[in-house]
Amino acid sequence: MRTTPNPLSAVRNLGILAHVDAGKTTVTERILYATGTTRKRGEVHDGTTVTDFDPQERDRGITIFAAAVSCAWDGHRINLIDTPGHVDFADEVERSLRVLDGAVAVFDAVAGVEPQSESVWRQADRHGVPRIAFVNKLDRAGADLDRAVGSIRERLHPAPLVVQLPVGAEGGFTGVVDLVRMRSLIWGDDEGTAVDGAVPEELREEAVRRRRALEEAVAERHPAALEEFCDRETLSAATLTTALRDLTRSGDGVVVLCGSAYRNRGIEPLLDAVVAYLPSPLDVPAVRGVHDGAGQQQRNADPRLPFAGLVFKVNAGATGRLAYVRIYSGTLEKGDIVCDAGAGRTERVARILRVMADRHVQLDRAVAGDIVAVAGVKSARPGATLCDPGAPLLLEPPVAADPVVSVAVEARRSTDTGRLATALARLAEEDPSLVVRIDAETGQTVLSGRGELHLEVAVERIRRDGGPEVTVGRPRVAYRETVAGGVRGFVYRHVKQDGGAGQFAHVVLDVEPLGPDAGVTGFVFRSAVTGGRVPQEYVRAVEAGCRDALAEGPLGGHPVTGLRVTLTDGSTHVKDSSDTAFRTAGRLGLRAALRACTAVLLEPVAEVTVTVPADAVGGVLGDLAARRGRVGGSQARGGAAVLTAIVPLAELFGYATRLRSRTQGRGTFTTRPAGYAPAPATTPAR
Repeated sequence: MRTTPNPLSAVRNLGILAHVDAGKTTVTERILYATGTTRKRGEVHDGTTVTDFDPQERDRGITIFAAAVSCAWDGHRINLIDTPGHVDFADEVERSLRVLDGAVAVFDAVAGVEPQSESVWRQADRHGVPRIAFVNKLDRAGADLDRAVGSIRERLHPAPLVVQLPVGAEGGFTGVVDLVRMRSLIWGDDEGTAVDGAVPEELREEAVRRRRALEEAVAERHPAALEEFCDRETLSAATLTTALRDLTRSGDGVVVLCGSAYRNRGIEPLLDAVVAYLPSPLDVPAVRGVHDGAGQQQRNADPRLPFAGLVFKVNAGATGRLAYVRIYSGTLEKGDIVCDAGAGRTERVARILRVMADRHVQLDRAVAGDIVAVAGVKSARPGATLCDPGAPLLLEPPVAADPVVSVAVEARRSTDTGRLATALARLAEEDPSLVVRIDAETGQTVLSGRGELHLEVAVERIRRDGGPEVTVGRPRVAYRETVAGGVRGFVYRHVKQDGGAGQFAHVVLDVEPLGPDAGVTGFVFRSAVTGGRVPQEYVRAVEAGCRDALAEGPLGGHPVTGLRVTLTDGSTHVKDSSDTAFRTAGRLGLRAALRACTAVLLEPVAEVTVTVPADAVGGVLGDLAARRGRVGGSQARGGAAVLTAIVPLAELFGYATRLRSRTQGRGTFTTRPAGYAPAPATTPAR
């Protein structure tokens, strides 16, 4: 009896990940062109790309917002998300990775692994997303596949399994040798379809050597391949393909391909690799969630199960408010009633759309494994779970990163204050990493985000979307506080008697900084009370009160982090003790204890990678030192110097302009968060 294949096995949900300017958007555009989805190749420098459709993306030449597209290749449906490469928009990458089954990591053949390449790789590690690597820009001067692979091995620590050998170098790069099939693919000057042929004679010996190295690397990590390798001293193409697929999906190896997306060379083999090696929705573990407030439940990718999906992006555009949803189980049809499990409300799905960046195709239904946009769901926020009202399920949402930079914003005309509040609320709704608050002391509206560029883009969106004219203050960083020297045996009694039942709580606290292994961030609470002097339910109340106290520190009202609090003793009153009394004692007691500690102000720092001409190194190093930067290393790369340093984030405001002036416009830099470090004593507390 012939079995019908499950259509979900022919679906691939993948993202394109990379450092800024590594070529991810160009790779995406060439994929759309190769699959026949577009008839003309979009170019980043011309502002004609499909996925970078926002006016700011085209003006700045970078990807800012994750864009979803859909295409077909070799009988498979590929749902693809082009993610940002700039560190300020890492939260867009985080939300995308939460709903993806696989990814293509793009690397520059000249630069190899760059700072943000490493950051997005670690994000994918946290989500357990299998990856294949594509070494791009092999046609550039200084391109070196082996050096790029070496940086992948050294900085990312996977086992790179190189399945291609370049034909030609730099400007003479014309094709690749497929080491699995031992065939060559050569592209002509018209950059059309590749010609499949035998391995060029001058590369045969090198191809055989590399094929042997690939077989040995695979056999070392795959039991079935090892058995065949021991029996036959070689691996068949079928065995090698199966082993590469297994190693990719388990994370024990990373298949490495190469090419030049700009010249349209290497895209078809990349698509073949996506289909062959990356998982379908059926190959990933079942999603887990909380069922009706009870224990955990898992849902498989089965259209027959109750509907459950996760909203990972919300966009209010010209077509109305759209919620982008990854469907994990069940079937969603137009007109269905769905439940927002977190908010506890139901809404009707007005439309279901197949997404093509800023264009859409209407669908009557979508099934498990699909990534679609839905209209009509007005309350859902990024991270919300939509599910069948008859079978509620709450999925774990992606965690939004804490903001590190703030600016004060206000409408230029007082009559526009309401419009500004509405515009800011819409921004925060679409991007959870943007936080809007009112400063209690100044009454100013403060917009906080992940970086200077992040806030610039947000403010520009208000203007371009028809919002009011806005005045923006100088950026400020988000400080934290910690303790350098703690206190032991700090006694606090909370006694309140104002008629009727009173409040009584007595606690004794030890406060100390976390050890160096734990870093300067975090909070640990534990109880060392013996003999039941403080009942367990009151211990939990004390911990809750201590966490309340962390919101404002003694130096300048900044959040407190990096400390350990131990409840060592206490006592209760037979009538007046309660959860409320002990929570209050924990809050006020820790605040008083912090004032008795040696407090330290912490400031956010960033790892900065600066690429400058060799003749400008001295001036750039001096400027970094003036910005309190600690240079960690330097290396030469193709006539330029690459400097890495840890610099306080507050000192990086305006650095782009300064660097351009010192290097006659030839210097570039990238940053990524590096945590917090003690601020100098002269830094203002507020």
